[in-house]
Amino acid sequence: MDSNRRTFIRQSAYTTTGIGLTSIIPSGVWGAKTAPGDKINVGLIGCHNMGFGDLQQQLKTGEVNCAALCDIDNNVLNNKAKEIKDKYNQTPKLFKDFRKLLEQKDIDAVIIGTPDHWHCLIMVGALEAGKDVYVEKPMGNSIEECNIMVRAAKKHLQIVQVGQQQRSGFIFQRAMELIKTGKIGTLRKVNIWANFEYGVGSLIVPDGPVPQGVDYDMWLGPAPKRPFNANRFHGTWRHFWDYGGGLASDWGVHLVDMGLWAKDITTAPGSVLTYGANTFPEKRARETFDTMTICYPKSDFVINYDLTAGLQHGPWDMPYGIAFIGDYATIVTDRNKMTVYPEYDNQSKKFKTEEYKFTEGKESHDLHARNFLDCIKSRQAPVCPPELGRAAALHVHMANIAARVGEPVLLWDDAKNRFTNSEAANRLIVPEYRKPWVLPKY
Repeated sequence: MDSNRRTFIRQSAYTTTGIGLTSIIPSGVWGAKTAPGDKINVGLIGCHNMGFGDLQQQLKTGEVNCAALCDIDNNVLNNKAKEIKDKYNQTPKLFKDFRKLLEQKDIDAVIIGTPDHWHCLIMVGALEAGKDVYVEKPMGNSIEECNIMVRAAKKHLQIVQVGQQQRSGFIFQRAMELIKTGKIGTLRKVNIWANFEYGVGSLIVPDGPVPQGVDYDMWLGPAPKRPFNANRFHGTWRHFWDYGGGLASDWGVHLVDMGLWAKDITTAPGSVLTYGANTFPEKRARETFDTMTICYPKSDFVINYDLTAGLQHGPWDMPYGIAFIGDYATIVTDRNKMTVYPEYDNQSKKFKTEEYKFTEGKESHDLHARNFLDCIKSRQAPVCPPELGRAAALHVHMANIAARVGEPVLLWDDAKNRFTNSEAANRLIVPEYRKPWVLPKY
């Protein structure tokens, strides 16, 4: 990476640091110059699953050096370090505390692949340290964390890409082109569904000892203190409110984001209509809901989101998907295919628009990583900045809140950052962090 560009990035960060995690990150550690080089030095925080996948997509470009790995599990940390050495011939520094990684002056950017409840703290710390950030979705685990992350990004002027990679994929970009150029007429409705077996949660197991090599207190971080349970740990943590939002926020944030993109909506919903319940016949290790029907009324169309965990089939013979319904045609999509089903005009005896089918789609993680790296170099906004991450996250968080407090309808005042018809819902806007961790102030 060009040393002049690095100096510019870091100097721009100096002028905006000093708020939020200054009690966590020592002051004055960002003053030294970064050693020049041709590659972007990246550190990964949270190495077990998606974070490591994101790192590999960046490494495959040949433009990235893995400077550091951080994880609270020694087994994960050492295994991933070996994989980096074997596949890419790179030897990253290893950390179990993200704060130590952020002190490394040679790191240009970080990937946040931790459970959702850590995203806000780590992202703010990274921004204060002058790092660019790729943060997995949903951007935050609560409404207020998402608000804080947007404000912090605006203050520190670093590049932030939220891992809603469908915005980089050809299929959804093509769908948006057809919608916005009027090829399907006026968009009237977006129907979304996601039916996956994993959403019902795991079989119940008793609490047990913390696995050897795991810093469990650090894994919990700002979340409440609880005994160790395997179902609250690697992978399955997302079924518990302390750490995630279940299937609704895991897949939902991707799919709802596409509904918002269709009309370029970048704000929170004004209202949410929600049914949420656990209807799977077998009791599982889960707090989140396995069955939900959610409606987001908009000014000139509506988004419907339906999930039924435990099933692998859904509408159009697809386990998940999106149907964009217009006057002239319906576009049915998932990440692999898109079909335009035109309506027939009985008067003119012809279809109202052209048929279209594309079946060669693929995951777009690599394209999303490419966009992030390009934006690090150009300093242009990425395809999914924090404002878009907030909008998608708040849509799914509000639906979860409605189901949690038993309010079928929630009304939201975005300017006042509160629900206007439920004090019980308002109590779930701001998370309560476990000491000594403190919610950043922005």
